[in-house]
Amino acid sequence: MYSAFVANKYPAKSAKRAFDIAISPGALFSKRTFDIAISLGALVALTPLFLVVSALIKLEDRGPVFFFQERWGQNGKKIRIIKFRTMAQRNSGLGAGASVGNNNNRFSKVGAFLRRTNIDEIPQLLNVAKGDMSLIGPRCHPVGMLAGDIAYEELFPDYQQRHVMRPGLSGLAQIRGWRGPTTRRGEARARIACDLYYVQNYSFWLDIKILLATIRSEVGRGTGF
Repeated sequence: MYSAFVANKYPAKSAKRAFDIAISPGALFSKRTFDIAISLGALVALTPLFLVVSALIKLEDRGPVFFFQERWGQNGKKIRIIKFRTMAQRNSGLGAGASVGNNNNRFSKVGAFLRRTNIDEIPQLLNVAKGDMSLIGPRCHPVGMLAGDIAYEELFPDYQQRHVMRPGLSGLAQIRGWRGPTTRRGEARARIACDLYYVQNYSFWLDIKILLATIRSEVGRGTGF
C-alpha cells in the first residue's frame, strides 16, 4: 500500500519519451558548479579518513582497497563508479546485477562497518568531481540490476527517463526510505517513481532540501546495495 502511495504522490509523466525532459542550461550549470565545489572540498577534508580506511581494509585481508562497478550514468551512458571494498576478498566476484542483501557473511568485518555507516560511498566523490555523478540525483543503479526476478528496464517503461540527469550520491528515493536490496516489484516501482518526480520537478532548492534531509536522516544509517 505504501508503494502505491509513493507512486501516486510522485507520478510519472508517461507521455514524455526518454531524455525528453528539458532542464535549463543555467540550472544545470549551477548544479555542476555546486557539485564541483562541495566534492573537491570534501575530498580534501576527508583525506585522513581515506588513508585510515584504506589501511584497515588492507590489514584485514590484503585485498584491493577499492571496488569498481559499471553503472548507468547520464543519458544512459555507462560509467565506472568507485567505492571502498566491503566484501571479503573471497566474495569479490559477485555479479553486478545481483543484490547482496543483508547477508553479512559476504562482508569483511571492516566492510560491514563501512556499509552500515555509508563510509563505503565516500570515494564516489571522485565520480562527482569527474562529472560522472552528482551529489543529488536518481540513485546510481548497477547495469543489469534486478527487482526481484525482473530487470528494472522491463518493469518500468519510463525507466530511462531517470537518466536525463547525472545519478546522485543521494536522492529523493533514498531519503524516502527506498534504498537497499529490492526483492519486491512494488518497492522498485516506488523507487523509480521518486526518481522520475525528481527529474521532472528539478530545482536547485530541491537539491538543497534533499541534501539537508540526507545529512539529517541517512548519515551513519546506510543499508547499501
